[in-house]
Amino acid sequence: MDLGNKAPINAGNQVHLIDGFDLGMPGRTGTYVLQGDSLTLVETGPSPSVPHIIKGLKDLQLDPDEVKYIVLTHIHLDHAGGAGLLLKECPQAQVIVHQRGSRHLADPSKLIAGARAVYGDAFDELFDPVLPIPEERITVKGEGDTLTIGENRVLEFFDTPGHAKHHLGIYDSWSNGIFTGDTVGIRYHQTEDCGVTFHLPSTSPNQFDPEAMQISIDRVLEMNVDCIYFGHFGKSTEPERVLREVSQWIPVFVEIAEKHYSDNDPHESIQQHLHEKVTNFLNAHDVPDSHPVYEILKIDLEVCTMGLIDYLNKKKDKS
Repeated sequence: MDLGNKAPINAGNQVHLIDGFDLGMPGRTGTYVLQGDSLTLVETGPSPSVPHIIKGLKDLQLDPDEVKYIVLTHIHLDHAGGAGLLLKECPQAQVIVHQRGSRHLADPSKLIAGARAVYGDAFDELFDPVLPIPEERITVKGEGDTLTIGENRVLEFFDTPGHAKHHLGIYDSWSNGIFTGDTVGIRYHQTEDCGVTFHLPSTSPNQFDPEAMQISIDRVLEMNVDCIYFGHFGKSTEPERVLREVSQWIPVFVEIAEKHYSDNDPHESIQQHLHEKVTNFLNAHDVPDSHPVYEILKIDLEVCTMGLIDYLNKKKDKS
């Protein structure tokens, strides 16, 4: 495997970001490295990202044997699928996860089945292998729990549902920043060449809840953090603008889904109208239709459509 020569990104405050080349794309999903007394990683990405993580650690002159903690915001395979494989390279590490996610790390069969349902024949290339994690190497953290990783560096954990019920937000006292996984959306930095970085909610199946997502976003907003570390992808130093932008898009996504839920082919119709809405937004910001960001948006909006339909199906069943 040619891992290329992309060096870890220095995000300041002794935080580096290693690009995991998820989906074979640069700048899609990353692993954060927090240096201190206890070397800590946040997110692993899928298993094909693990060689990139190991290379990134070596580029930083860090030994995988020294990794003490691997923290997962949630257990979706694009964030945590590589945890079992990475543990083989990090023999001293404990995996930190939400209570609701711990059993699925020990037995990932349901995770695998769910991802196969979404990604179909592409599953093996994107995620294989997904290895079980021994229970003794799993540590559960939840609302209000802390983890001291340095003399002046404490991580504090918060329940942040909306994207998933097993989702943690991780506040870093050293940087006054928060690792948000997918709860507050995706940071599309790919359009920086057009002078714009934009953010959209991630409404993937099967636990999307717009009300819970907005509550989580409001909670992060009230924390007055200096920065947000996105799972997809990178650091934002404009937390208030970012959070308000994602908040504005959530009802737009839901409204489009509700409007076209009863169409003959609701998946195609909802996805098409989401794409049109986002395209109009990007065109208004001088992003051309030929821009490579649309390759990523096609994937994301397809998965978002699945989650929106799943949400409306559940809502209908309850009524």
